[in-house]
Amino acid sequence: MTPAELSRAIDNKEFPNLLFLYGEETYLLEKCLRQLLDAAVPVVDRDFNFDNLSARDIRVEAIIDQARTFPVFAVHRLVLIKDAQHLSSDSLDDLVPYLQDPSPETVLVFVSDKIDGRRKFFQEFKKRGALVEFKKLYDNQIPMFVRDQARQGGRSFTEDALALLCRRVGNNLQEIYGELSKLFAYIGDKTLIDVADVAAIISDTRVDSVFELTDALGMKKAEDAQRFLVRILDEGSAPLLVLSMIVRHFRQLWKIHELLELKTQEKEIPRQVGINPYFLKGLLNQAGRFSHEQYRNLFERFLEADLALKSSGAHPTAILGSLISEIALPVSSLERRQ
Repeated sequence: MTPAELSRAIDNKEFPNLLFLYGEETYLLEKCLRQLLDAAVPVVDRDFNFDNLSARDIRVEAIIDQARTFPVFAVHRLVLIKDAQHLSSDSLDDLVPYLQDPSPETVLVFVSDKIDGRRKFFQEFKKRGALVEFKKLYDNQIPMFVRDQARQGGRSFTEDALALLCRRVGNNLQEIYGELSKLFAYIGDKTLIDVADVAAIISDTRVDSVFELTDALGMKKAEDAQRFLVRILDEGSAPLLVLSMIVRHFRQLWKIHELLELKTQEKEIPRQVGINPYFLKGLLNQAGRFSHEQYRNLFERFLEADLALKSSGAHPTAILGSLISEIALPVSSLERRQ
C-alpha cells in the first residue's frame, strides 16, 4: 500500500487493523498518523481508546494486552507503537501470533525508520495488514508538493516565484511547510504569490551564491565563477561542501548529456535525473557544452581536488580556484587531458 492509497482508505474509514509505517519522510508520515487518529478515534474518545507507546520501554506482552483491550463506548481503539526499530528479533517473533489473529476493534500501528522485509514478522504483516513506506521526495516532486500546500490554503504561485522557492528551501518537507506558513502570514489576504514575496521571506544568500557558481561553471563563465567562489568562501561555507555542490551539479549535467545522447524525451529527463523541472532549460543549455570525455576527465579532477582539500597545506581558495579555471575557461585543460 502506498501513502496515497492509505490516505484514501482512511478518508473512507476502511483502514487496516494492522499498519506499519516507516521511512525517511517523517513529515508525511506524521501527517498520515494525525489523519488516521482523527478518523479512527474522535477527540472525545481518546482518553480510553488511544495509547501512544514507545518500543524503547514497553514489553511485547503489554503491546498485546493493549491491542486486545476492547474499546470503551467507541467503535475503535488505536494503539500506536513508535520507535519500532528498537524491538528485538525475539520481540518481533513473539508478536507474530497476534498478527495471525488481530483484534477487529483495534487499529495497531507501528512506526519505524526502516524495516527488514526478510523477517517472518514483516512477511506475516504484509499478508495480514499493510506496510507503508514514506520515501523522501525527489527534487522534481517538490513543486507539486508546494502547489498542493498552496492550493489547500487558497493560494497560488507565479512560475518564477515557485522556482525561486524550490531553489531556496531544498527538499525537507517540514522546513518547506514552516517557510510556507511564514510566507502565507506575510502576504495576508493576497492569493497570488510572486518573486518579491518569496525573496522577502525566504532568504538564503549562500544557496543563491552556490547556484550562481554552478551555473557560471556550466556556462563556462570563468570570471563570474571566480567571483562567486570568493563570495561563498567569505560567507563561511566549507570548501568541501562547495566542492560537493559542484560535483552534484556536474553529475546532473553528465546524466542529462547521456540521456540526450539516448534521444530521451525532454519531459522525461527531470524524473530520471531527479531535478526540479523549472531548472531543466538552463541545465540542458549547460549539459551540451561538455563532451563525454570532458565529463570523465572532470570527475578525475574532482577527486584530485577532494584529496588536496583534505590533505595538502594549500589554501582552499587556491585549490578550488584552480579547479574552476580548468572547468570554465573557454578552452579548458579538460580538453588537453584527452
